[in-house]
Amino acid sequence: MRGGPSGFFMPKTCALRIEFASRAPLYPLSKGTTMLDDALQSQLAAYLQRVTLPMEIVASLGDDANSNEMRELLQTIQGLRSDKITVRYDGQDARKPSFSLQRVGTDTSLRFAGLPLGHEFTSLVLALLWTGGHPPKVEQDVIDQIKALRPAAGEDFNFEVYMSLTCHNCPDVVQALSLMAILNPRVKTTVIEGGAFQTEVTDREIMAVPSIYLNGALFGNGRMLVEEIVAKLDTGAADKDAAKLSAKDPFDVLIIGGGPAGAAAAVYSARKGIRVGVAAARFGGQVNDTLAIENYISVQETDGPKMAAAMEAQTRSYGVDIMNLQEAAKLVPASEPGGLTEVVLANGGSLKAKTVILSTGARWRNVNVPGEAEYKNKGVAYCPHCDGPLFKGKRTAVIGGGNSGVEAAIDLAGIVAHVTLVEFADQLKADAVLVNKLKSLPNVSIHTNAQTTEVTGAEGKVNGLRFKDRATGEEHHEALEGVFVQIGLVPNTEWLKGTIELSKFGEIVVDAKGHTNVPGVFAAGDCTTVPFKQIVIAAGDGAKAALSAFDHLIRSPVVA
Repeated sequence: MRGGPSGFFMPKTCALRIEFASRAPLYPLSKGTTMLDDALQSQLAAYLQRVTLPMEIVASLGDDANSNEMRELLQTIQGLRSDKITVRYDGQDARKPSFSLQRVGTDTSLRFAGLPLGHEFTSLVLALLWTGGHPPKVEQDVIDQIKALRPAAGEDFNFEVYMSLTCHNCPDVVQALSLMAILNPRVKTTVIEGGAFQTEVTDREIMAVPSIYLNGALFGNGRMLVEEIVAKLDTGAADKDAAKLSAKDPFDVLIIGGGPAGAAAAVYSARKGIRVGVAAARFGGQVNDTLAIENYISVQETDGPKMAAAMEAQTRSYGVDIMNLQEAAKLVPASEPGGLTEVVLANGGSLKAKTVILSTGARWRNVNVPGEAEYKNKGVAYCPHCDGPLFKGKRTAVIGGGNSGVEAAIDLAGIVAHVTLVEFADQLKADAVLVNKLKSLPNVSIHTNAQTTEVTGAEGKVNGLRFKDRATGEEHHEALEGVFVQIGLVPNTEWLKGTIELSKFGEIVVDAKGHTNVPGVFAAGDCTTVPFKQIVIAAGDGAKAALSAFDHLIRSPVVA
């Protein structure tokens, strides 16, 4: 596995790191079980001491079990900070159970519909802290942007975000939209737990989370940081960001990509006392999408988002200039030894550096068959942990017989009615222990030597998968509602074609020290020809590339 059980984590948008030691469930197991155990209540009470301003929680409840659980949760929260938190139960919102959070004397609007437990318990705690006056750890210019947002005359920004309690990508979106609602009264946010409002999920044909709606129309799917959401609303943000980036002084080492390789390269470079920058689409890279990490030496178990947050915190502690949400578009090599290499960004800005380390990582590979793109997020999905619960009781397929595909099929088998696994090769490529587990499951069928030819659908959503037996040529069609694609990775190197030597698979060709064919440009991690795409290997390669870049710097001629 690239990556332990999911725990609570806090992304970089937060003011402090929340770690609850208790791994007890955050919901009643049986009649009489309390919502939060004593250890968890003790830790929660400590965090709520950071609440300094009075707030009001208004609950809209019914007579169902979920409403009773929400009442118990809110009573517990009030009991831990009754001098600052008031709870009322006379709310009249149509979504039941739900509750709103509001700082006394303000006109903000933040509502949680359904119980925000599981991954979203941290989101609830942060919403309480922010509403209660505790400052968020967000760049001041982002806070200023949020406060300055103004919708068209006559309407507010009314956000609805659908999440699931098992989705590790959802908290970033939930916390971003919660913060925006707390900072700007023209932003209204409702966080909806899909499992509690299945009728809405069905009516809106939501098949992937997080799903964000703005004023009733789909705004976005998948993980988004607060900066991304603000940039979509602030139409002038891109130009301002480009100008700000272009005005930066040249770096000694500029790292493109913020995964394990980029983070290691940044730390090793910064420890040399030189000027270091990291431009990344999202710090942590693909690690953010990994749940179980149990093979990183000295760390017995962790999860991807937690590791990504730790990598970023360590990198920032060395004074590294981290520029998130940046996509590289072009590399312009230095014109002379010791000169500056330029990286042109997709937003039109550019960065210059004496040396560059490329650590752009890789992304999930597409099947590239008819129907895949058309039905993405309408039955075609790539994250079984996030989207699996949306297919409870339905028939699904997994494309891919490697470790990722077999693990996905095992995971889904505990949720869905039936899983069909389709593998192109004549045998499954996953570890034997995983294959044996898969074969022991009663609701799984396996097709090897099978070529996927089409994802079929009707009325805007998936209704089946078509594949061909490669030995006999016989065509098959499986009727189902979901298709999970798990067929490996493709390097993020298209922007380097014609500048950097690439392998036939699109990987950056590097030598034993991380050198590319361009002087002063180095590469590390999953985007390179180094075999075995693992977190620990990428981190080691990042350190190696940083040491090679420093060696290049001290041996380069000084150019005025």
